[in-house]
Amino acid sequence: MFSRLAPVGAWLHARAENLLAAMLAIMFAVFILQIVFRYILNFPIGWTNEISVMMWLWMVLFGTAFVVRDNEEIRFDVLYSAVHDRWRRRMVVLSAAVCATLFAIALPAVIDYVMFMKVEKTAYLKIRFDYLYSIYAIFAVVIIIRQFWLGFQAIWGKAPEAYDPTKASSGV
Repeated sequence: MFSRLAPVGAWLHARAENLLAAMLAIMFAVFILQIVFRYILNFPIGWTNEISVMMWLWMVLFGTAFVVRDNEEIRFDVLYSAVHDRWRRRMVVLSAAVCATLFAIALPAVIDYVMFMKVEKTAYLKIRFDYLYSIYAIFAVVIIIRQFWLGFQAIWGKAPEAYDPTKASSGV
């Protein structure tokens, strides 16, 4: 069953990367526009700063939720790499359980606060803060799901790979 879903997942992952690249392009374009208006035309504009901050916020949270793979995440692997597969699985289960639990406990308050933020708007573009910060609620839900998935994989015997410094790359 999962083998039939793999191409769909790969396609969705590629579209998420495309969206992330578009956000980076928008952020870069408005940053350059801000420099041109402020220092060349001597006419500072504020909306470019708002767009840059919004794109940065969405890039970090959207990218972490949908683009960054589990093996690309930063880990404290001094102990992790030194132990056998069984202990690595236990460490994954423990960290996944803690992470999923903490995010799940915080989720109702996160959703409540994001919904409360509908009363505020950005200064220049008048974008409601609940729309702007809705990505954090999405991020939290995705992290809970991903941690459950990692934990269940580790429980059912798929040992996570030990870190191999000879295979390390920049992710590009």
